[in-house]
This record gives sequence, structure tokens and C-alpha cells, in this order.
Amino acid sequence: MESVLSIMVLAAIALVIGAAVLWRKDGERKQILLMLLLALVIALNVGIWTIPDASGEAPLTQKPE
Repeated sequence: MESVLSIMVLAAIALVIGAAVLWRKDGERKQILLMLLLALVIALNVGIWTIPDASGEAPLTQKPE
């Protein structure tokens, strides 16, 4: 699972960089905004899996019951 989260973080970074490149080239605004939105969704998903909850454990480290 750690590998998947790492790939997701790299994908989010690549999307932000790609959006910046398109913005500098006067690319299509809709595509730039969608890329940034997808990067935000990926970042939120990674956060959900890695940030500890009220009990102090992250969902990633909890064992299924």
C-alpha cells in the first residue's frame, strides 16, 4: 500500500507541474483546472489514508477486523 501512496503523490506532483507548463504556454484553461482538481483529489486521498484519526492511528496502519 505504501507503494501505491508514493505513486499517487508522484502523480499529483506531475499533474501540478504539467498544469504549470500548460499555463505558461497559454494552454486550455479547462484542462489546467481539471489537472489541478485531480491533483487536489489525489492529495486528499493520500491525506485520508495517512493522517491519524482521533485514536491516533492512521487508516493505513490499522488492521482489518
